[in-house]
Amino acid sequence: MIAVFNQSWALFLGMFMLMIGNGVQGTLLGLRGDVEGFSTFALSIIMSGYFVGFLFSSKMTPLLIQRVGHVRVFAALGSMVSAVLILYPVLPDVWSWTLGRVIIGFCFCGVYITAESWLNDSADNATRGKSLSIYMIVQMAGIVAAQYIVATGDVSGYILFIVPSVLVSLAFAPILLSVRPTPAFDQAKPMTLRHLIAASPLACLGMFLLGGIFSAQFGMAAVYGTQAGFTVGQISIFISVIYVSALVAQYPIGWMSDRMDRRILIIGSTLVGGFGGLLAFAAPGDFTVVLIAAALVGGTSNPLYALLIAYANDYLEKEDMAAASGGLLFINGVGAIAGPLLVGWLMGQLGPEGFWLFLALLSFGIALYAVYRMTRRARGEMDIEQVSYAPVSATTTPVIAEIAQEVYIETEEEELLQTD
Repeated sequence: MIAVFNQSWALFLGMFMLMIGNGVQGTLLGLRGDVEGFSTFALSIIMSGYFVGFLFSSKMTPLLIQRVGHVRVFAALGSMVSAVLILYPVLPDVWSWTLGRVIIGFCFCGVYITAESWLNDSADNATRGKSLSIYMIVQMAGIVAAQYIVATGDVSGYILFIVPSVLVSLAFAPILLSVRPTPAFDQAKPMTLRHLIAASPLACLGMFLLGGIFSAQFGMAAVYGTQAGFTVGQISIFISVIYVSALVAQYPIGWMSDRMDRRILIIGSTLVGGFGGLLAFAAPGDFTVVLIAAALVGGTSNPLYALLIAYANDYLEKEDMAAASGGLLFINGVGAIAGPLLVGWLMGQLGPEGFWLFLALLSFGIALYAVYRMTRRARGEMDIEQVSYAPVSATTTPVIAEIAQEVYIETEEEELLQTD
C-alpha cells in the first residue's frame, strides 16, 4: 500500500484538493441559498443540475479526450470550474446557479475522468486494487475536510467561494507535473439496458433508487440542515458523519459480501438505512438522533453501490463486466438527477423531515424488491461463482467503474488459478 502511494502521491494529492473544492461548493450552495432566500424546491433544482452535468460528461468527456488529448481537456475543464466557483456569489439567481451547477457537474466529472485515466495508467495488475482503495479514501477524506473549511468561514461572504476555486487551480500542478500526458484511453462500449436488466433486475433497480439516495445526501443534506435550524458547524459535522461512516463500513460490508448471499446483505443494509431515516423522521430537530441516522444511512447506502456492482457481476461473464459498468453508471445517474427534485418537493410538503422520509422510502424500496427477487430466482437456480467485492464510491466515473471491474476480473482469474 505504501509503495502504491509513493508511486502516485501527486495524483492522490491533486485529487484530494479537487474533492475538497467539490465538497465545499456542494455544502456551501445549500447554506448560501438560504441566505439568498431561495425556496427548498428552487434549491433542489439547483442541486439536481450537478448530476445532469455529471451524467452528460460521463458520455462526452471520453470523446473529448480522444479528440484533443488529456492535458487540454483537463486544463480547459479545470479552468471552467475555477471560474464558475467565484461567479456564484456574483450571480445570486436560481437559474444562473442551476446553469453553474450543470457546468460544475460536467467539468468535475471530466476532470475526474482525466485524472483517473492517469491513475489507471500508472497501476498494474498487482497494484490496481490497492490504488482503488487509496483513491476511495482520498475521495472521502477530501469531502470530510471540506466540511470543516465551511464551518470556519462566513457563508454570507465571498471567501468560501474563493477557497475551492484556488484549491481546484492548485490541484492541477501536482497532477500535470508528475504524470505522462497521453495515457491510453479505451472505454468499453456499454451493455444494452435490456441485456443488463435481464441479467440482474435487482442491481438495475437498486442502482436507480440508490442514485436518488446518494444525490439527496450529496445535494440536499446542507439544505435539510439549514431548514432544520442547525448551525453551520452542526451541518458540517452532520455531513462529515455521512462520509466517515461510509468509509468505515465499506470494508466490513465487503468482507461479508464475499461470504454470504449478497441479496441478504442488500436487504439487511437497506433495512438498516431505512430504519435510520425513520429514526430521524420520528425525532425532528434532535441533533444526536440526526448524527445516528446519518451514520446508519451513510454507512449503508454508500457501500451499497459496490455491493450492487458485485451482485450484477455474479450473473455476468467476465468479458461482459466492463461493459456492464457503463449501463449501471447510466442508471444510477438518471436516479441521481431525480433525487434532489423529489426530496425537495417532499421537504416542501412535509418540512425538513421530508429529507429523512425520502431516504427511508427509497431504502425500503430496494429491500422489498430484493425480497421479491429472492422469490423469483433461488440462489441455487443458477450455478454462480461470486466475484470478489471491490470498494467503489457512489461518486464514481466510467474510468473508476472500469478499474473496479478489472479488479473483479483479475481477482476471479487468480482464484481460478489457485483452485486448478
